[in-house]
Amino acid sequence: MEMACYLKVVSVTVLSKKQRREQRKVDRRHKANQLRRNKKDTVLTEKRRLGSKDGPPHLVAVVPLHVQVSASAVTKLLRGKDAGGIVHQERCISGVTESFALLLPRFKQRFIFMNQNAADLHSLLDIAKVADSLVFVLDSTEGWDSFGEYCLSCLFAQGLPSHGKQWVDAKRALSKITEARFPDARLFSLDNEQEATLLLRHLGSQRQRKLGFRSRRSHLLAQNVTFTPNPEGNTGLGTLCVSGYVRGCPLSVDRLVHITGHGDFQLSQIDAPSDPLPLNISAARVIKPGKDVDMVVDGGEEETTRVLMKADPSRRENLQAEAEVDPMDGEQTWPTEAELLEADEARKNKRVMKVPKGTSDYQATWIVDEDEENGDIDEESKDGEEEEEVCASERTGADQHYDENMDKAAEEEDLQRYREARANELFPDEVDTPRETPARIRFQRYRGLKSFRASPWDPLENLPPDFSRIFQFQSFERTRRRILTEASAEDEGAMVGWYITVHIIDVPPSVMENVQAGRPLVLVSLLSHEQKMSVMHLLMRRHPSNMEPIKSKEELIFHCGFRRFKASPIFSQHTSADKHKMERFLRPDAPTVVSVYAPITFNPAGALLFKQREDGAQDLVATGSLLSCDPQRIVLKRIVISGHPFKINRRSAVVRYMFFNRDDIMWFKPVELRTKWGRRGHIKEALGTHGHMKCVFDDQLRSQDTVLMNLYKRVYPRWTYDPFVPHPSLWVKREVTVEMHDLDDME
Repeated sequence: MEMACYLKVVSVTVLSKKQRREQRKVDRRHKANQLRRNKKDTVLTEKRRLGSKDGPPHLVAVVPLHVQVSASAVTKLLRGKDAGGIVHQERCISGVTESFALLLPRFKQRFIFMNQNAADLHSLLDIAKVADSLVFVLDSTEGWDSFGEYCLSCLFAQGLPSHGKQWVDAKRALSKITEARFPDARLFSLDNEQEATLLLRHLGSQRQRKLGFRSRRSHLLAQNVTFTPNPEGNTGLGTLCVSGYVRGCPLSVDRLVHITGHGDFQLSQIDAPSDPLPLNISAARVIKPGKDVDMVVDGGEEETTRVLMKADPSRRENLQAEAEVDPMDGEQTWPTEAELLEADEARKNKRVMKVPKGTSDYQATWIVDEDEENGDIDEESKDGEEEEEVCASERTGADQHYDENMDKAAEEEDLQRYREARANELFPDEVDTPRETPARIRFQRYRGLKSFRASPWDPLENLPPDFSRIFQFQSFERTRRRILTEASAEDEGAMVGWYITVHIIDVPPSVMENVQAGRPLVLVSLLSHEQKMSVMHLLMRRHPSNMEPIKSKEELIFHCGFRRFKASPIFSQHTSADKHKMERFLRPDAPTVVSVYAPITFNPAGALLFKQREDGAQDLVATGSLLSCDPQRIVLKRIVISGHPFKINRRSAVVRYMFFNRDDIMWFKPVELRTKWGRRGHIKEALGTHGHMKCVFDDQLRSQDTVLMNLYKRVYPRWTYDPFVPHPSLWVKREVTVEMHDLDDME
């Protein structure tokens, strides 16, 4: 007997749509928690690395904000024996006399302190670009003086790292004063060495502020600098060897570096000397006690230096800042595809005619039907000549009749009275039409727009020659995100915390002279494309302490991220439209977009503007941030030419003083008119030969109204970029005109 075998197939459990939706929700929650934990671990790792043996020393700048306080008194307490530190090296920062390294074996931390004089504002800003913490020394009663407020405005605009406040004989009132300016900072009283120990402990454990413009770029503050002239030729250039701790992110030898205030350069190699500030002091080092401090000196060890990496010429980025200009680009005559298609269509629609046998296409184009051609020409010419004669005779007769009834002397007197009466009441951007030069010649680069917002303007039309020297992104924002993502994931080169020596080639001797003059040297690695020139836009706000007018295209000094340079910008309104009206002056009541030829910089980055005065001083003009890089941002300069309604007849009126000849009226006839009282109209016809014209409006005019015509032209910055900015011999100390407790608008 045969037995049948049966199998039961059980299907896998199928989730419903609701269950799948709940599962995805749970997965998203787990992923968000994991990302949060990873970010927290990263922040804690960076915090623990700073100042430890695996990271760079904690860089602290002590800045006095009042003339009655001294930064040296603060650093003297920090050097004391009771503070628990060991002074390991004096003058450890090249160019900064009052700087020293402090080791704290008990806390397993190391610090570098430096006293920065606030009078040298450029050096103060350079130090703040790389410092991990700023310690502000305040007066016990006033806090900070006017120049201290001036320095704070610059520092807040550039971007502040972690900061604290110290004072002697503190009072409770000072805490209230500083709370408005430093809401998150802690106020310390520094009267003895025990309180200095508390300050050191706080500096080592406080939360570090992350500044966007430096966290994605490797940078270092020079601790030792040497200069060796090039042996070949008499170029005056040489190799600059800069030693310091890598900060921010790993430093690649194939990337370009920027020295603040001097320009961009290439690296040849990176060396790895021994760490001059080790936390574990070896037995070969001897501690010699001094009067007030303990000094650690080497016990005769020979320092070993090894080459870490050398630049690869095939991978090293070049210094090309400007695009190569081909003078023949404008002379190319090769037809485009659209022109070729248009020619093919014209060839297909060509008239067919009989030609002798053996005639080529080229020869056939020259064969015409003489009878038909002559008949058409004769008929058209006769009609045209008759119409032209009739129009000319009518126009001449009408003009002569209108001019005969005009009193020219009275016309001149009325014009003078009209211009004198409205000399102090000019409409913004209003200009007088010149009488010696025809308006169609004087304003030939201007055009009319029916609507400033909606009328089209080609961004590639009539570009200046300087635009052939710059670079442009197809999408700046997409490129910025990609490059910043690649920079954050880069793990090649000298790692953060390593003490290295970089060899910078082809450096002018002025860099070394600047260091020998007692100024710090800040080195930063550039991201891809950041050495190339383009049109940069910054969103700036006028500083309250500056009252002088700042003209467009006036040369100013820029602090933008790590860069410091001179350039001549133009100002424009900050709107979301595709066209932006130029501002003749930097406005004090609204944010202004500042456009300038400058090297590309990827935001975020703070920005400051200074004005060089005739006496050598530099005055803070505006503060803000980097906006974008866009050469196609259209900035239009507007001028307004005006006329006076001479005779009014309901909606029509005779207008004079806008033009002074008939040809100008016919040239500007297509441009729309408007009035100060809101009427709109157009030119209907010219009357006579002295600039009178008949105009029609959408409503009746008033006799006291003024007829206006808006004309526009595109403007561009002036190319005066200079990366070398000397330090001023004098800083302008202005009294701040706002209340001390209402300072949020200045940031």
